[in-house]
Amino acid sequence: MSRYGKRLKKAYEGFDREASYSTAQAIKILKSAASTTKFDETIEVCMNLGVDPRHADQMVRGTVALPHGTGKSVRVAVFARGDKADEAKAAGAELVGAEELAEAIQKGEMNFERCIATPDMMAVVGRLGKVLGPKGMMPNPKLGTVTPDVAGAVKAAKAGQIEFRVEKAGIIHAGIGKASFSDEALTENINAFVSAIAKAKPSGVKGTYMKKTSVSSTVGPGIRIDISSQDA
Repeated sequence: MSRYGKRLKKAYEGFDREASYSTAQAIKILKSAASTTKFDETIEVCMNLGVDPRHADQMVRGTVALPHGTGKSVRVAVFARGDKADEAKAAGAELVGAEELAEAIQKGEMNFERCIATPDMMAVVGRLGKVLGPKGMMPNPKLGTVTPDVAGAVKAAKAGQIEFRVEKAGIIHAGIGKASFSDEALTENINAFVSAIAKAKPSGVKGTYMKKTSVSSTVGPGIRIDISSQDA
């Protein structure tokens, strides 16, 4: 940990922690710091929103297809039977099943990051609310994860579609790529994410909606960005 401490200290010396930078400038700073690590760091966007998610009309949740993906392979579980199960397997889903899949999940076997279900399977999936809900993986028709088009949902997840959901403190964050991505690819992914959050603005929000936005890498510094210049 001391090695990372020295590296972070040096990284923070290279910019003003109180200033806000354009997305392009922030990415250059992050990638410069990430170049000293021995692994491909994840680049993450974190936003402080002026919402109170305890109120239903201030919940921020949705999906966004990142134009350049996340750089991370996503394991998908699908609840389906018959032809729909076959379609899910053909689309690349790692886990496909019905009651037997539900039993495995109840036993703690959750080797997947996205869960999809056909509408007729919700009677089975509904029993998993206490398991999948806290992890943000409960299938939801509003997110496109309860759908008859399981093949399309699986392909979207594999192609870089991510889900987002605001946390209790009004914070929302997501990994939007890897340090090895080009500056342009990271910028476009960040723009797509920020735009999706803007479009998901709840009707009950009063005052400033997007208060503060920053980008960071796995073991790198957090850098404030000016979202008004996100295309810069």
